[in-house]
Amino acid sequence: MAWLSVAPVKSLGLVSVDAIELETTGVRGDRRFYLIDEDGGLVNAKRVPRLLAVRAAFEDGHLFLRFPDGMVCEGHVEPGERDETSFFGRAVAGRLVEGPWNEALSELAGRPLRLAQTEREGDGVDRGRRAGASLVSTGSLDALRVAAGATRPVDGRRFRMTVGVDGVEPHGEDGWIGARVRLGGAVVAVREHVGRCAVTTLDPDTGIRDLDTLGTIAAYRADVPIREPLPFGVWCEVVEPGPVTVGDAVEVDTQ
Repeated sequence: MAWLSVAPVKSLGLVSVDAIELETTGVRGDRRFYLIDEDGGLVNAKRVPRLLAVRAAFEDGHLFLRFPDGMVCEGHVEPGERDETSFFGRAVAGRLVEGPWNEALSELAGRPLRLAQTEREGDGVDRGRRAGASLVSTGSLDALRVAAGATRPVDGRRFRMTVGVDGVEPHGEDGWIGARVRLGGAVVAVREHVGRCAVTTLDPDTGIRDLDTLGTIAAYRADVPIREPLPFGVWCEVVEPGPVTVGDAVEVDTQ
């Protein structure tokens, strides 16, 4: 494992961590909070790119948000009124959260935003619990760099994947679809490619568009048979829960 990442608040900046706990619902604490607008619609970084500049941490019921100007907004989470939000056609039950975060996030976004917490672990992931983890190889990131003609390494955080894997040929993870893979103390079943969206074109620290990932993927991955457009990396279902740490071995079950 080259790196591990989580996002305690969906659509805010991705946070690099040394270890995660993979459960059948996905990564414990990942995407547990989300943002909605004044009409109750889900808000993501495609709509408000500046959200990527905010970092979150959630520990012992306490939520911390660090804004790009250095301001820290924090408090104990008290779930309130029930909420149901459509996550790309899937209804997700949650609770609106009152506190200082709403005003601070609204000011940053330039529009009213509300923070909510999912009722259940794993529901905040786009594809739900069946896609509780995602994976990409550093070889694939380097292949994208070459195809894009970029001089600097492509930051894997722009793809918002759970796990980065070293020692695999470019897009070698494509061949894992349908197989089981041991990640440290957990096992995942690799289900399908991840289709990419415009968020991947944004710098993961600033939200500024700086790389044509979509055009590049469309050009050099045009012949890949897919269910989702613009494939890059894979999503997985957790079938055996367990701890995962940076540096752990990755083992593919070839049977």
